[in-house]
Amino acid sequence: MDEDNKVVADNRDSFGKGAARKIRAAGKIPAVLYGHGTDPQHLTLPAHQVGLLIRKANAVLDLQISGKSQIALVKDVQKDPVHQVIEHIDLIVIKRGEKVQVEVPVHLEGEPFAGTIADLDAKTLLLEVEATHIPERVVVSVEGLEEGTQIHAKDVELPTGSTLISDDEVLVVNVHVPQKVDLGEEAAAEAAEAEEAAEGEAPAEGEEAAAESAE
Repeated sequence: MDEDNKVVADNRDSFGKGAARKIRAAGKIPAVLYGHGTDPQHLTLPAHQVGLLIRKANAVLDLQISGKSQIALVKDVQKDPVHQVIEHIDLIVIKRGEKVQVEVPVHLEGEPFAGTIADLDAKTLLLEVEATHIPERVVVSVEGLEEGTQIHAKDVELPTGSTLISDDEVLVVNVHVPQKVDLGEEAAAEAAEAEEAAEGEAPAEGEEAAAESAE
């Protein structure tokens, strides 16, 4: 475990929206720790430190509760939809060496063959991993891949110690040539409209001559 993941957590005995507001105003986050047949434990966590730690997916925290260490996986983060302030965190008790199932983000690396694009169809893969060694991401190289290439979950090289739980056939990457939008007809129609507008604004040659002779 990384020393930076050590978080001092305090037990809390006040609940409800009013209590939660007071906790957040004091620079802390309400949290609940679940797992392994124990009663849920209600805690408060330091908002700034935890906010930085949970930027990465599947953050594991080394909670210091009443002087004792408890490793926990961040399972759910509730944020205010407008202000993006963290309102509440759900944590799950984990033990060293224990396996957990987590959604790990997929990251594309490299550039496909010239003129093609690589679409990321599956943004995450469900993996079973050791709880204290959860990979931050799964890297998939698309370097030089040609049109029509498809990479499925079974083709992805997984981080050491990871087992694929997602369906083998889940499409992860699809390489294709972007569809060309046919602007020919639209451009021709716009040109015709512009021409008509110009004709409407300028008098015809015959009209000009008639106007001059009238003068």
